[in-house]
Amino acid sequence: MSNKEDITVVWLKRDLRLHDNEAIYNALQSGKRVLLLYVFENLLLNDPHYSKRHWSFIKQSLQDMNAQLAKYKTKVLCVNADVFAVFNQLQSNYKVTNVFSHQETGLLVTFNRDKEFNRYCRNNSIEWTENINNGVLRGLLNREDWFEKWENYMYQSQLDFDASDKDFITLHEIEKLANYFNVMNLFTEKETKFQYGGTTTAKKYIKSFFESRHENYMFHISKPEASRVSCSRLSPYIAWGNLSIREVFQKAKNNKKVSDKKRHLGAFISRLRWQAHFIQKFEMECTMENASVNKGYHKLKKTISDRYRIAWETGQTGFPLVDASMRCLNTTGYINFRMRAMLVSFFTHILWQPWQEATHHLSKQFLDFEPGIHFPQLQMQAGETGINNLRIYNPIKNGQEHDPDAVFIKKWVPELANLSTPFIHEPYLMTPLDQQFNNFELGKDYPKPIVNIKENRKKASDILWNMKKNAEVRKESLRILKKHTIMNRNRMLRDE
Repeated sequence: MSNKEDITVVWLKRDLRLHDNEAIYNALQSGKRVLLLYVFENLLLNDPHYSKRHWSFIKQSLQDMNAQLAKYKTKVLCVNADVFAVFNQLQSNYKVTNVFSHQETGLLVTFNRDKEFNRYCRNNSIEWTENINNGVLRGLLNREDWFEKWENYMYQSQLDFDASDKDFITLHEIEKLANYFNVMNLFTEKETKFQYGGTTTAKKYIKSFFESRHENYMFHISKPEASRVSCSRLSPYIAWGNLSIREVFQKAKNNKKVSDKKRHLGAFISRLRWQAHFIQKFEMECTMENASVNKGYHKLKKTISDRYRIAWETGQTGFPLVDASMRCLNTTGYINFRMRAMLVSFFTHILWQPWQEATHHLSKQFLDFEPGIHFPQLQMQAGETGINNLRIYNPIKNGQEHDPDAVFIKKWVPELANLSTPFIHEPYLMTPLDQQFNNFELGKDYPKPIVNIKENRKKASDILWNMKKNAEVRKESLRILKKHTIMNRNRMLRDE
């Protein structure tokens, strides 16, 4: 008869917080001591969607959790290994009876891993409980009453972290366990270009947004420079779980009651709903990671150009707002929604490249990479859902409207900074005399446009509008609408 202690494990994923963490809350009710675990899995460390900036953010989040856990004389065990090897080793030291974690709407590799882990738990008499993550529901066949269920979840009380040091595996024991593992060093280099991970930093962002930054939210949301201040900037903290959507939602609702900027906060709340809507869409149709959700577009063939892709990825297309947006994203991990949409539209429509060729570069750059947002949005902006309006963004028009004084462009494309504003937006309009006068040579100091935007825009529009009439596209559009349309869509859009 085994004399190993029965323990409960919380397997942390994209829920790197203590407050309003249902997995941790439920584990603490188990009556057994709890081990908090984060596994840096090679299947994700080597996945082409991830990059160093993500792992740094995760490490910072775990460091923040450990600082909060110090008073309880415990910490998160952070190891680099295969998750099955980790649990096999834990079983050599303890008897793991329960595992708690959140359902993960992730990549196909994590979904397959979870199916294998479910079998592992059954074979080892472990009860694995997966909690709903941020109101996204698994197993839905349609969206008929999804909004009510999501809203009910959002209005439930937040779960406080209420524990004592007796509830956890001790620091001393974790140090002993560390001898059996390749423990991950959580040190990260000082980096001021990216937002810093962790709930402590997230609280500062949420405080400043609701105190003052939201006051110009609707006015600046589409502006590439002003949005960096007026938007909440909470997306990475939500994506990696430093904050729960429920906490953000309830804070927004409470602040809206007393604010004289109700419309701005109403607009922000509606975007929290749409965030969940897209993740739910991906949860219900995860094949869109690799192929268009509308099967009618599978016959759409585009010739891949490495030259176009590299110019786009490096911000050297000859279209200033496109290049500024990509350089900003590459450097800081953030760009506002309109510029994200424009980057995808430019790649898929103007350069006529498959959206699949954009997925890895963008996911690596987005500090707030969230699979459930990433893939549905890529396809929507590429015009391959069949149910959304076709939008081919004009980068010149967007620059003139949303960066009229070229402040953003001058910041990220400094080689254009000394030109007059009209030429900053359209440097290719400069005559040889203009170039000589400005001591500027197009094609040398800044690239000439890599495509004819007017011709390519018309070509993309003609092809995609004709495809919307295709019988298979229309049949698929009806299927998608039936499966994913929210019946009370007007309620989602209204400013309460």
